[in-house]
Amino acid sequence: MLVKDWMSKDVVTLNITDTLQRAMNVSIETNTSIMPVLEQGKLVGILTDRDIKRASPSNATRLDMKQIMYQLSRVEVGTIMSRPPISVPHDYTIEETAELLLSNKISGVPVVDEAGNILGIITKNDLFKAMISLSGLSKKGLQFGFLLEDRPGSIKEVTDIIRHYKGRLASILSSYERAPQGYRHVYIRAFNLDRSTMPELLDELKAKADLLYMVDHRENRRELYRA
Repeated sequence: MLVKDWMSKDVVTLNITDTLQRAMNVSIETNTSIMPVLEQGKLVGILTDRDIKRASPSNATRLDMKQIMYQLSRVEVGTIMSRPPISVPHDYTIEETAELLLSNKISGVPVVDEAGNILGIITKNDLFKAMISLSGLSKKGLQFGFLLEDRPGSIKEVTDIIRHYKGRLASILSSYERAPQGYRHVYIRAFNLDRSTMPELLDELKAKADLLYMVDHRENRRELYRA
């Protein structure tokens, strides 16, 4: 899944010479917390609501409203923005982007083309939406968590059982994090399963693999098989 398919294309930008007062107004009017800053059409920085709050006069000051407005009108965006700007190419995957946001402790970045032109912006919320879609949660089916041997065919053995009970697979995700050597965690989401056959299905899954948990999103039923 690429960021170009999940980014927001309506990008609110600022000019490097815009005032802090204008930036605050734009942020409030558009409900935008991340704004790319341009100089002669080129991306030179990023202004976030955190930058705005840091540069704004503190409520604890004794300045009157006229003095506050005067200060806001004198501070230029270019003096308080974050630079150099962090951006991602439009063909970045959502996983690469999530790793970038996490490692830099930021909430979003502009998406650019090969020439550096801004195509959109992608935020944590966009990534959350993509991950929810990827997981198949909207199907309101069941998710099974397994600890499986890291060998060819181990996933097919359990998915064959689910399919035997007429289950349709919405997603299969796996991770080696915190798994013992030679194993991996596998998370399978399925739907269209007949709840009346659940005891038999669970018995077969437990007999074939190490079943960690089952979550039924439609019935809000949760069972843990290992602490």
